[in-house]
Amino acid sequence: MPVKSPRVAARAIILHGNKLLLVNAWAAQKSPLMCAPGGGAHAGSSLPENLAREVYEETGLRVTIGAPALVNEFHDPKHRFHQVEIFFRCTLVGTADISPNWKDTEAVVNRHIWVTKDELAHVFHKPSSLGEVAFDPNCALRYDPLERIVS
Repeated sequence: MPVKSPRVAARAIILHGNKLLLVNAWAAQKSPLMCAPGGGAHAGSSLPENLAREVYEETGLRVTIGAPALVNEFHDPKHRFHQVEIFFRCTLVGTADISPNWKDTEAVVNRHIWVTKDELAHVFHKPSSLGEVAFDPNCALRYDPLERIVS
């Protein structure tokens, strides 16, 4: 079988007050896994441009993209899927309110939650280091090694 190139994605670390925004991006809610909003990069657009678009598509929120904070990668050997994600610190532009009627344009994101650091410990999420990085604004750029995808 030919080798597939890794997919590149950008994800947003968005804090409002002392809460982090998470989304469930499993179509038909196949998994309870929560993650930071974001998604795959489109060729010809920068990672920040892609991320601003993805955040808006998934939540209706507008953000300013800041510095990278985390590089994470995961794979699913069975389906030959490998993704490299770059997490950026983001600042909200305008409201933090997500309309209950907001629909992800790709119909993948099915719910949003804002969680504190303590609440995050009880939410099934990936990457595992997300809370440590998100809630420490002075955390140096971090790399999470390749792990198998979970659902």
